[in-house]
Amino acid sequence: MQEQVLPATQRIRRRPEFERIYNTGAKIHSRLMTVFVMPNGTNVPRLGVAATRKLGSAVERNHVKRLARELFRRRKDVGGLDIVIVPRRDMLNAPFTTLEAEYSSLLTRRREPPRGDARRPGVGSRDRGASGV
Repeated sequence: MQEQVLPATQRIRRRPEFERIYNTGAKIHSRLMTVFVMPNGTNVPRLGVAATRKLGSAVERNHVKRLARELFRRRKDVGGLDIVIVPRRDMLNAPFTTLEAEYSSLLTRRREPPRGDARRPGVGSRDRGASGV
């Protein structure tokens, strides 16, 4: 069996990179996972997986990370995007074909035009009122 390893150029590893994507990237929810997507300024897509202890044991977290990496490997035609997958517990028992369909759907939804700050009230200078505070 041939080992498949994502090259370092396709991985997001450092906490500041994750935080930058969380704070400025597009956040897309689904039943099985949440995906954060942000352009990275290159032609190479990169993947980060945030599997927390809420998912379960180390065995379950590692299993979910393997599934997420395989989803990323099969759908690399996204261009220069940083993608962070935050799996949900339901991802452990879902068939892989369902995971593939949902991941593709999430990436397609990302391409829709953004709705602006209307979905996040209180963000930005226009919502500060006359006092400027």
